[in-house]
Amino acid sequence: MLGLWTFQIPLLVGLLILHYLKQLWSHRHYPPGPFELPFIGNMWRFVAQLRQNVLMELGKKYGKIYTLWLGPRPMVVLSGFQAVKEWLIGHSEDFSDRTETPFLKAALKGKGIIFANGHTWKQQRHFGVVTLRKLGLGRRGMEHHIIEEAQQLVETFADEKGQPFDPSLPITNSISEVIRIVAFGKHFPKETFQKQGEAIRCFLKVFSTVSHGLYEMFPWIMKHLPGLHQKAFSTMDEAVLLAKKEIQNHKMHQTQYEPQDFIDFYLLQMKKDKDCHNSAYNEDNLAQCILELMGAGIDTTSTTLKWALLLMVNHPEIQDKVQKEIEDVFGSSCLICYQDRKKLPYTNAVIHEIMRYRYILMFGGPRQTIKDVNLYGFHIPKGTIIVPDMVTLLTDPEQWDTPEEFNPNHFLDKDGQFIIREAFLPFGAGVRVCIGEQLAHIQIFIFFTKLLSAFTFQLPEGVERLSEEIVPGLTLQPHPFKFCAIPRCSTS
Repeated sequence: MLGLWTFQIPLLVGLLILHYLKQLWSHRHYPPGPFELPFIGNMWRFVAQLRQNVLMELGKKYGKIYTLWLGPRPMVVLSGFQAVKEWLIGHSEDFSDRTETPFLKAALKGKGIIFANGHTWKQQRHFGVVTLRKLGLGRRGMEHHIIEEAQQLVETFADEKGQPFDPSLPITNSISEVIRIVAFGKHFPKETFQKQGEAIRCFLKVFSTVSHGLYEMFPWIMKHLPGLHQKAFSTMDEAVLLAKKEIQNHKMHQTQYEPQDFIDFYLLQMKKDKDCHNSAYNEDNLAQCILELMGAGIDTTSTTLKWALLLMVNHPEIQDKVQKEIEDVFGSSCLICYQDRKKLPYTNAVIHEIMRYRYILMFGGPRQTIKDVNLYGFHIPKGTIIVPDMVTLLTDPEQWDTPEEFNPNHFLDKDGQFIIREAFLPFGAGVRVCIGEQLAHIQIFIFFTKLLSAFTFQLPEGVERLSEEIVPGLTLQPHPFKFCAIPRCSTS
C-alpha cells in the first residue's frame, strides 16, 4: 500500500503541475498581470488588499491594460484616460454587455437595467432614460421635491444648534425620500421602502466579502453551502416581493390622469405593449428596476454629499469662497435652482472636484465583450470581463494638474469660468453610462448650495482634521465623522 501511494502522489503532483503549465500557456494571449495561482487565480490578492488605489498601483506596474484572474475567468482592466476613452467610448458597442457572473445570475436573473443584456436591457434602459426625462425639472417635476427635501435637511441640521453631530443618517434619509417620491410616488409606504432599503444594503454588503468571491469561483459548490451569499439571495427575493406588492397597489389605484411616478409610467408602457410578443415590459423587470433605482440612487448620492461636507470642513478657505459666491449672486435669497449653476462657476467647480477627488466606487461598472476584439495587440475573446479603472482616469497626471489634491481649479479656466473636462467620467461612458446622472447632479447641486447657504461647517472642539481616508466597500464611504453646523442665517 505504501508503495502504491509513493507512486500515486508524485503522479498527482506532476499532473497538477502539467495542468497549471497548460493553463499558463492558454493565457498567453491575454495582457500580462499579477502572478496567478492554480484554480483560484489572483483576485484573492485584490480582496485581501481592498482599497481604492490597489488597481492604480497595478496600472502603474503593468500599464494601461492588464489581466486579473477570477478563478479560471479573465478580467481585463483598462487603466488611465486614453485606454478608457479609446475602448469604452470609441468602441462602446463592442463592450455593451454587462458582466454575467454566477452570483449575479443567481441573484438578479438577468432582469432590470444595470445587470441585464440584450433585448431586455435595451428596452428597460430606453424606458428608464425617457421616463426620468418625463418626470422632469421645474415646479412640478423632480427638482421641486428635491428643493423641499433639501430644506427639510437644513431644518434637521438646525435642530443640532451648532453642537457636534454625525450627518450620515439625516443625509441618507433625505436622499431616500427624494428617490421614494420621485420614482415611486408620494403614496409609496415609507415602511415598505425602508424594508426594501435594508434588504438592498444587506445584498450590497456581500460584494465585499469572501462569500461573494468564493461563489464567483466555485458556484457549483457554494450554491449548496450556507453563508452570507444565501442571505443575500433571500433578502433580494424579499425585496422583489415587496416591490411587486406595491406594483399591485399602483394597479388598483391607477387614475385617468397623467402618470405621476416611475411605476405609473411603466404600467402604462405595459398596457401599450401587451400585444407585442417580444416585449420585455413585465412586472419582474419593473420590480428589479425599482430596486436598482433605490440601490444605485441612494447610496451613491448620499455618499457624495457626505464627502462634500467633510471636505468643506477640512478646506474652510474653499467653503468661504463658495459661500461668498452664492451671497454675491443671490444675496439672502435661498431660492436656488439647478439652472442657477451657470451663475455659480466656482461652486460648480467645487462640486465637480468633489466627485473627481473622492470617486465613490472601487472601479467602474464591469462590461464584457460581445465579440472577439483586439486590444493593444492582445486577442480578447468574446465574453471576457472588461473593467474600466475610473480612479486612474480621474487621477491621470496627464489630465489633471494636481491629481492627488483637492483642487477646484481643475474645472476653472484662466478667467475663473467653469469648464467641463473630457476626463471627468464618474458616471461611466458609452452606451452603459448611468441613466440617473442628471438626477444625481440636480440633487448634489441643490443640497450642497442649500446647506452652504444656511451653515458654516466646522470641526468640533479639540479635533484638528477629519479623516479623508476611505472605508473600502462597494461604495467608498468616509470614516464616521462629526462636525458642527453653525447657522449663517434663518433656516426658514
